[in-house]
Amino acid sequence: MDNTIEKIAEAPSFMLEKSIDAGKKITDSALSHKQVKKAHGYWTSLGPGLVTGAADDDPSGIATYSQTGAQYGFQLLWLSLFTFPLMAVVQEMCARIGLMTGRGLAGNIRINYPKWVLYTCGILLFIANTLNIGADLGAMAEGVKLFAPQFNFAVLAIFFTLFVLLVQIFTPYERYAKYLKYLVLVLFSYVITALIVGIDPKQLFYHLVIPSLTFSKGQFFLITAILGTTISPYLFFWQTSHEVEEEILHGKTSIRLRQEGVSKKEIRKMRIDVWSGMFLSNAVMFFIIATCAAVLYTHGIKNISTAAQAALALRPLAGQYAFLLFGLGIVGMGLLAIPVLAGSAAYTISESFLWKQGLYRKLKDARAFYGIIILQMVIGLSLNFVGFDPIKMLIYSAVANGLVAPVILFLIVQMTSSKKVVKELVNPPFIAMIGWLTTIFMVISGIATIVSLFI
Repeated sequence: MDNTIEKIAEAPSFMLEKSIDAGKKITDSALSHKQVKKAHGYWTSLGPGLVTGAADDDPSGIATYSQTGAQYGFQLLWLSLFTFPLMAVVQEMCARIGLMTGRGLAGNIRINYPKWVLYTCGILLFIANTLNIGADLGAMAEGVKLFAPQFNFAVLAIFFTLFVLLVQIFTPYERYAKYLKYLVLVLFSYVITALIVGIDPKQLFYHLVIPSLTFSKGQFFLITAILGTTISPYLFFWQTSHEVEEEILHGKTSIRLRQEGVSKKEIRKMRIDVWSGMFLSNAVMFFIIATCAAVLYTHGIKNISTAAQAALALRPLAGQYAFLLFGLGIVGMGLLAIPVLAGSAAYTISESFLWKQGLYRKLKDARAFYGIIILQMVIGLSLNFVGFDPIKMLIYSAVANGLVAPVILFLIVQMTSSKKVVKELVNPPFIAMIGWLTTIFMVISGIATIVSLFI
């Protein structure tokens, strides 16, 4: 009888503990589900800004960041923080132009400025992008040869050219946009690589927030190269036109419909998208510089010219996984960046001459637009077989960008400061100031890039 009473007395306490445990599990499950739902919502909200930011880390950019870390260690790591707000502000301006006008950047320049300005920008952009495409195609072929040396360089370069063209021309835009978006995930290979090699966090933080310079010609050239590869004209045109493509995808098929009004929710979504994309782009720059500084610079390996050389140099020092991840990033980012390079020039030239344009259109409906893409890809591919040094391709591309970037930036800041163009979404004074400062930096960078070739 006593035992029975004791069991009955203990039962409520036991049941209460079970109930508490069950309640905790339900709460944890609900929180986990809520977090997953929130993360999914954030991922869904990302689009043109994310792709644009990721495309900035193309194989040519990877080579530049690798050189920076290999030659100067952690010293220039602060540039990844310095360029972030500059890049984000400019790309947000481009996105606002696309959303508020319903036209691409070239279409707005055509309406608001003399045509010779647009034609000059279009020609220089075409030249710069074509050279960059050629260098990136070569880098991708070399990237594959890192893992499979038996493959022929020419066959690989031709394969990537045809693959990119077929996907870009014949894939419906909705699916193509998703394809580009998921390719962004390849960038995390550089984050993982940095974690694998192991870097002192204190050293990273110090060089991130404390600017340092040696005022040498080589370092100054690399700084201008970084500015040129992070704040590039092709990104301006792509961002604006991609915003328009997204509007068309959501049913706003005419300029009139796109100009009828943009909700606060759309503006907020655009800003999250753009700033997230630019943050990712600069974060990857940070990790690539840090990895090459921690591994290559500390072991005296400073002569790095290409991304493939950086990957090969990492192999004996940082291990097979670091080598594989670094090499994977070269190929993956080429597949993302080359369509952006080709597409941005196609948008620009097509809008300049009022040709039908847009990746949402079929080939038969926009032959000139797709013809420009094909022409760039064919010329870029052929440059790899006529003895054109890929390093020189990037130098000439940097010169073309150095000439055109300040001009386009001036027009972008001016247009986004005008109610006639972007209505109520004009630049606040602080944002306008950053825009003009960025323009000044790019003028200095462009002059320095050109002058350094003759010194």
